[in-house]
Amino acid sequence: MDGQPPLFDERPLPLREARGDFANDSSGHRARLRKRLLDGGAEALADHEVIELLLMQAVPRRDMKPLARSLIHRFGSLAGVLQAEPRALAAHPGMGEATAAALRVVTVAATRMARQKVREAPVLSSWHALIDYLTIDMAHLTVERVRVLYLNARNMLILDDLVGEGSIDEAAIHPREVIRRALDLGATALILVHNHPSGSPQPSRADIDITNRIAEAGRLLGVSVHDHVVIGREGHMSLRAKGLI
Repeated sequence: MDGQPPLFDERPLPLREARGDFANDSSGHRARLRKRLLDGGAEALADHEVIELLLMQAVPRRDMKPLARSLIHRFGSLAGVLQAEPRALAAHPGMGEATAAALRVVTVAATRMARQKVREAPVLSSWHALIDYLTIDMAHLTVERVRVLYLNARNMLILDDLVGEGSIDEAAIHPREVIRRALDLGATALILVHNHPSGSPQPSRADIDITNRIAEAGRLLGVSVHDHVVIGREGHMSLRAKGLI
């Protein structure tokens, strides 16, 4: 109708952007970051610039560089920021739910991509894909979590089961329950996984003991324990590779 503003902004996109975040970015910093990312590939941006660009998606009219640098400083690295607990991110000074979600969605997407690769091939023949998946999902957790990966006769993943939180002992994971679950699923093998929030993947005596108890229970019923993988920020450790199973 005459004299009333249009329902939709029909101006070309560049003109609309000029009224948006570029209106408060006279130096063109945001545009340059985007161009470097699109033209230069994976190594085109520094770690804090990756965080900065992600934050821009949630906050269009604010200089995000100081916040990005403070996140890197607090959580230690790009991976540390992206894999931080959502509540810790949201509570960080200058953050909130929208900015925490803008960062968290990256880890969600990366985890799903890595998990899909694990599901597409026998686990033992795609070991690097499995370690990538577990590292993305668990290396930076601040609590200890225990998981069991149940496999079929072709070593394809049937179920990635989060058993619980806490130290890996019989309070968190009972050998008979693990093997019973395998039989219910028709699994013929399994891989135990847990993380060490301390960062070191070095297995403890409790890790070794519970693994061998589960392996013994499995042998009686035809369920193999292929491995027990410990994940930490400093890397991963395979008990099978160390000769501990």
